Amino acid sequence: MHGCWSKKGLPRILPTVSICLVEIQTLAAVKSAAEILPIPGQVHLQLENTSQKHTRDGKPFLELHLLDATASLTLRIWSDHPDYTLLAALPPGSFHEMSGEFFRNGNFGIDARKFAFRPLSEEERAELLAGPAQIRIRQAADYADILRLVATLVDPRLRALAGLFLEELGSRFARSAGARFVHHARRGGLVEHTAQMMRAADALAPVYATLNRDLLLTGTLLHDCGKLWENHVPENGFDITLDERGELLGHITIGVELVNSLWRKLQPHFDSWTDLQPPTEQVRLHLLHLIVSHHGTNEFGSPVVPKTPEAIALHQIDNLDAKLEIFAMGYLQLPLVAPRIHEKVRPLNQHLITPLPAVVAPLPPDDVPPESPTPDA
Repeated sequence: MHGCWSKKGLPRILPTVSICLVEIQTLAAVKSAAEILPIPGQVHLQLENTSQKHTRDGKPFLELHLLDATASLTLRIWSDHPDYTLLAALPPGSFHEMSGEFFRNGNFGIDARKFAFRPLSEEERAELLAGPAQIRIRQAADYADILRLVATLVDPRLRALAGLFLEELGSRFARSAGARFVHHARRGGLVEHTAQMMRAADALAPVYATLNRDLLLTGTLLHDCGKLWENHVPENGFDITLDERGELLGHITIGVELVNSLWRKLQPHFDSWTDLQPPTEQVRLHLLHLIVSHHGTNEFGSPVVPKTPEAIALHQIDNLDAKLEIFAMGYLQLPLVAPRIHEKVRPLNQHLITPLPAVVAPLPPDDVPPESPTPDA
């Protein structure tokens, strides 16, 4: 296919290439397919930044760090490439359509050749930032579940606090990442992580009668609220940006500060809560304990270890959801190194084994009526 860069009348910024193109894909889909065979691809993405580097022999080359809602890609361009100067001048944060042939380049990972770029229109940029339809739908459903579960909180203090958090910081929360590298490390990942944890906490609470459901659900919502700074994603990009507050304090310390700040804003309601049990100050302290202990141990960043049923439940739910996300992403992204055995996943330092599918009981044929119950003797 030739001359594709005239799409929608946009100017080309690099020469046309002759390759067979397919419909717009995500970086994750292209990278996954290219692990098996080289494939032509057409991807909408953002240029995070460009690095100028040198080989051991002093030969200069570029590294273009590219992002979309699903994955990242580092594209290396050597100085003898005809468009080296043009590519070096692309502004950080700019949005492009990239077309080329994607392939696995040995130990360097997924690479591309015969590629070209063109700038995205405003409409295309907005669509890219919103994410693929599947992610948009999933994250919208997750946010709706968070709102639904907050509305079920019986304790008016915790319900008011959770509502105030979502009212004041909902948009920042909705685009923050769950982590930088290990799990849910993407725009909107924190909402996915939090919603799944809240659903798990809601399911677990009736099983263990000692758990304070309201406290556990509110702590689950707010346990990572400091990541709105530590893992902040800007309105106009996918990059998990560095924030001075996040770097200096970390998300646990920021979470304590934020919850205390929101709590003070609820002071006009304190008089109406005087007769509530447990006392309001105890509720605040136990909620803060969930935030400071959710990493489980001192060595993993918690200043104190879990000392209440809700704290240990929150820690285990958090750990479980993070681990299962690592497994899920590993199955999607890591190639097989032997039958049913995937390449090692770094955070766990182990090979992933293809899981067994669940057994589904066969349905009875439509023409066979159900057996009649045996009458009582």
